[in-house]
Amino acid sequence: MVREAKKEDLEEILELYIYLHEESVPEQSDCLDNVWKQILDDENHHLIVNEVSGKIVSSCVCVIIPNLTRNIRPYAFLENVVTHADFRGRGLASECLEYARQIAKQCNCYKMMLLTGSRKKEILDFYKNAGYNSTDKTAFIQWLNI
Repeated sequence: MVREAKKEDLEEILELYIYLHEESVPEQSDCLDNVWKQILDDENHHLIVNEVSGKIVSSCVCVIIPNLTRNIRPYAFLENVVTHADFRGRGLASECLEYARQIAKQCNCYKMMLLTGSRKKEILDFYKNAGYNSTDKTAFIQWLNI
């Protein structure tokens, strides 16, 4: 079942992020609580989860970004697309991306964008099969070491 995250989902989402690129689950802190509250309270921030038998096994984030170009239409940025290793290949992340697509359409977005750090053919093919292309734009990243 695909849905937006609820307050009580935090621990499961953080555990799922181990399969993304995290090395550990962050410790409980006021900072963590504040960020989680910000995410839940932001109407433009959609943390999408997919459950199997009541367990969150796939997720993505879709942020709607207001915009002054393209006839003042917003765009959507997707991040943190992840599926638990034991549940890959079942279309669960695709369902999350489709849910995000529906949100973007409802918000009148003119485009959706995502970045991946993966060079694996199967990951790149996954995004291509989901309707994304890597030919229209060139992405640049500047990492900030704080």
